[in-house]
Amino acid sequence: MGTKKEAADDYELIDSGGGRKLERFGRYRLVRPCAQAIWPPQVDETVWDETDAVFERKTGKSWQVRTELPASWNITVDGIRFMLTRTDFGHLGIFPEQRPLWRWIQRTVKEAFSLGRPEVSVLNLFAYSGGATLAAAKSGAEVCHLDASKGMVRWARENAALNSLTDAPIRWIVDDVNKFLDRELKRGRRYDAVILDPPTYGHGKNDEVYKIEDELTATVRKCWALLSDAPLFLLLSSHTPACTPQALSNIFEATSGFSVTPGIETGEMLLTGRTGVLPVPSGTWCRWSARAEG
Repeated sequence: MGTKKEAADDYELIDSGGGRKLERFGRYRLVRPCAQAIWPPQVDETVWDETDAVFERKTGKSWQVRTELPASWNITVDGIRFMLTRTDFGHLGIFPEQRPLWRWIQRTVKEAFSLGRPEVSVLNLFAYSGGATLAAAKSGAEVCHLDASKGMVRWARENAALNSLTDAPIRWIVDDVNKFLDRELKRGRRYDAVILDPPTYGHGKNDEVYKIEDELTATVRKCWALLSDAPLFLLLSSHTPACTPQALSNIFEATSGFSVTPGIETGEMLLTGRTGVLPVPSGTWCRWSARAEG
């Protein structure tokens, strides 16, 4: 674990370009591939050279470590604590481009409580290391956190402990998403809000294949069916290039079973840095909320 004192927000996009991005995670500066960054870098190459590690796909997906790095370290992003570690895929256990979505989740849940709702139940699918789960739980919601990877669910539970949420009402589920949704529908279970961030291609608990182009429509339709009689929102985000904001909006329209146009908002997820740093497009989102519709 790093020894330097952590700031209130330990993530920063420093620069991007030439198919790469330079980011700071706590005290460490890392370079990773970024296919979206087709523009030239904005800072001098010497800044890029003064980094702690570089992830290279050209050398067989490996980290080139320039300074000694711990096996894991903790950072705080938007008031949420995360444990980071370098993975074989170049990931670290956090997607900072989702920060605005976490803020929106917190605002929406808190507003529901302020308007007199006694409880809020949230289902988080493809939940990864738990950013959305933690945002909802910190706001007082009951959360069902589901991911097909036992290791990722363990990681998310460690993040919950970092945020003093060990005893929070969070159900930790390791399962295939569609199979779980089918069982919940048969049980008559309902949730006030559903969050999902499906992969382009993934595997379920028992190696079930998930291809977003084949599965997403059915998954979203089931999510609509799981919403309670007084729903708050349905939030879908994606890093798949084909899932443009309009495409996600079309999926919402085609699967909801009722007119959702007034309540739909869409946008692009961005990695951002200080003033003057070019933002990096990093996915899309679409959400429906009863508040926006009303």
